[in-house]
Amino acid sequence: MTTTNTTAAPATVRPSVRGSRAVILIAMCLGSMITFLQITATVSALTTIQRDLRIDPTTVIWIPSAYTLVVASMVLSAATLGNRYGRRRMFGAGVIAMIVGSAVVASAPTVAWVIVGQLVAGLGGALILPNSLAILGATFTDPHRRTEVITAWSAASGIGLAIGPLIAGALLRHYQWHSVYLSAIALGVITLVIAAIGVTESRPVAARLDVPGLLLGTVAIAAAVFAMIQGGKDGYTSPVMAVAWMVAAVALVGFVLVELRASAPMLDVRLFRSGSFSAVMVVAAVSLFGFTGVAILLVLFHERAQALSPLDTGWRMLALFGVYAVAAFGAGRLIRRTGFKAPLTAGLVLGALASFGLAAQGPTTPFSQRWPLLALFGAASALVVAPATAAALASVAPTQAGMASGAVNAARQVGSVIGSSLLGTLLTTTMLADLPDRLAAHQVGEPTRTAVQTAVAAGATGDQPLPDPVRSALAEALTAGVQAGLRINGIVFLATAVLALTLIRNRPHEHRGPVS
Repeated sequence: MTTTNTTAAPATVRPSVRGSRAVILIAMCLGSMITFLQITATVSALTTIQRDLRIDPTTVIWIPSAYTLVVASMVLSAATLGNRYGRRRMFGAGVIAMIVGSAVVASAPTVAWVIVGQLVAGLGGALILPNSLAILGATFTDPHRRTEVITAWSAASGIGLAIGPLIAGALLRHYQWHSVYLSAIALGVITLVIAAIGVTESRPVAARLDVPGLLLGTVAIAAAVFAMIQGGKDGYTSPVMAVAWMVAAVALVGFVLVELRASAPMLDVRLFRSGSFSAVMVVAAVSLFGFTGVAILLVLFHERAQALSPLDTGWRMLALFGVYAVAAFGAGRLIRRTGFKAPLTAGLVLGALASFGLAAQGPTTPFSQRWPLLALFGAASALVVAPATAAALASVAPTQAGMASGAVNAARQVGSVIGSSLLGTLLTTTMLADLPDRLAAHQVGEPTRTAVQTAVAAGATGDQPLPDPVRSALAEALTAGVQAGLRINGIVFLATAVLALTLIRNRPHEHRGPVS
């Protein structure tokens, strides 16, 4: 795609990346790994955290969502800060923020401190993601080689997703849930050391800070994401949520107007005139909508409906995350042969089929019947998540790598927030609505029935063993919520597959002129 605003970035980009390309790739992949390790480690510990701190189901959604809220809100601005103050510097600051945030959660005595730590870690994720991607885009300028490197970067996120549940499960077997967050601290320290040794500064020459765009963009995304998350608890049309939606709409309009007039915008909104670029943003959002949302649903299903330990759940989720990581490594070479359209469309269709298949299974379904569908969803996600990121950077000139990386990561994280909050809220509301009938079907009488419903709504079921009829009713009600979320994901994936097939440009555009 040809860029339309020649003033959107300086004429040349001269990153002083003189370190080994292999070391640069390793450092950036480790950064990507940390940001996603934080997600699945948190999800794996969620049941234990909720039980220990006695958190109600609607509040517990904020524990993973607080992290993605900040990432989604700040990731576009973080790309601009990297262009202005140095991508390596902002990457390092992000790793430090991730370490500090994880340390706060690791020592948190209450749910409020858990959420505060997640917010700080979210700032770290926002700084890491676009700047690591922009550093890779500036280092590997050949379009095909850059596609392969970006898919490797995306595969690293899959490794983080895969090891998160295993590390969390192993630690939870012997220690309290606080210990789960020590893994992010250790990996963060290793990443800082490697980045200090092998990565030098990278930034466009004379980049200027678009303060109005930065503020308006952050407010627009933050207000919309807050409304998505909190709306599940207060109602999406409540007065507070109506104000949040209005703030988001006004800030978005202001952002577009400011960026159209800015000489050096943080996001050249003219890029969205391309149907292909716009479609890639939608696909990027949907890819994380499904990947994050389905991961949360399946972890909760294994731990609560099938009563598995976090470690046993982690081994089962490896069928999804492990296959994703392996398939993502091969996606780069596949794109080189087929282009973007085929893998994106096929991944969305296969992901929908896997979602519908998983939605047809219940709490008594053996793992031997589940793992092929988990593996299929992991492979399908690899065909969408990694190529969508590569397609976004391939659609702009190298001088706009930071801008494109910020845009695609913002879209991905907004999708992640919507997936975790919308599907998580759907799970909770469906479970609570379905529970009375399930209890009645298992002949649970009063006052036990009312006591169970009240305890579930308050998140205070405790550690005491439950009677078999109550346990079965709870498992079936939760499964109904999981199934509802999986069906919604399948529908969203199918609709997006049509968009990808009809609008996305199939091959990287060969940009001429100065490169980074």
